[in-house]
Amino acid sequence: MPSGCAILCEILIAILLPPLGVCFRHGCCSVEFWICVLLTILGYIPGIIYALYAIVFVNRDEFFDEYRRPLYAAA
Repeated sequence: MPSGCAILCEILIAILLPPLGVCFRHGCCSVEFWICVLLTILGYIPGIIYALYAIVFVNRDEFFDEYRRPLYAAA
């Protein structure tokens, strides 16, 4: 779990460059990142709103538990 300072820095970066803030949290090849890129291209404000949502509310660890890992991670 990231600290409060890390989340605050990611939020500040997400306000300036929304995809970059999401990239720091979820990685540059994640679905959240590409959704944020698309929304930022369509409009800066929707990109910021989604970036804040993805940083504060989306927790990828709850979706990937021990039983649902990709096959290449098990090898």
